[in-house]
Amino acid sequence: MDRPDDDDLVDVDLYDDGKFPEFGRNQAPGAVAVRAAVRGKGPVPAEGLATRRQLRAMGLSPGGQDPVARLTWRGGQRWAWLYRVDLAVPKRTPTLAQEMALDRAMAAQATCPLCRRRYHHCLPLRTLGSCLECHDGTPADPASYIAPPEHDLAA
Repeated sequence: MDRPDDDDLVDVDLYDDGKFPEFGRNQAPGAVAVRAAVRGKGPVPAEGLATRRQLRAMGLSPGGQDPVARLTWRGGQRWAWLYRVDLAVPKRTPTLAQEMALDRAMAAQATCPLCRRRYHHCLPLRTLGSCLECHDGTPADPASYIAPPEHDLAA
């Protein structure tokens, strides 16, 4: 039986259709300029490729465009899509009603139902049902919460 040489063997990836070029760290076009813009040490580049998080840090969003390449690291075990910076659009700003809804949702997670203090962090309401001070008496730092109002009057 004939045994093929090692030079004749080809590694075939069944899921790679050849459309997306892959880049490693700092190999994508404009990678250095994009990283500088993300860190605030340079202007937003006019062209190049960036991940979704990099676009978000620069105040942009993909704007419905499809990814054009893939960034890989850890030997191809981890990857992220790359988008063109020149086709990205500015992030949408939330309306006042959306901001108010988000504030109410965060207030619900950060307000103790027993003492009515609003903390600067989310409380373990599912497990404890209250803040630590109400649950087991652990004193809370007064700088970590906003005291409830003394009365419920509007004025």
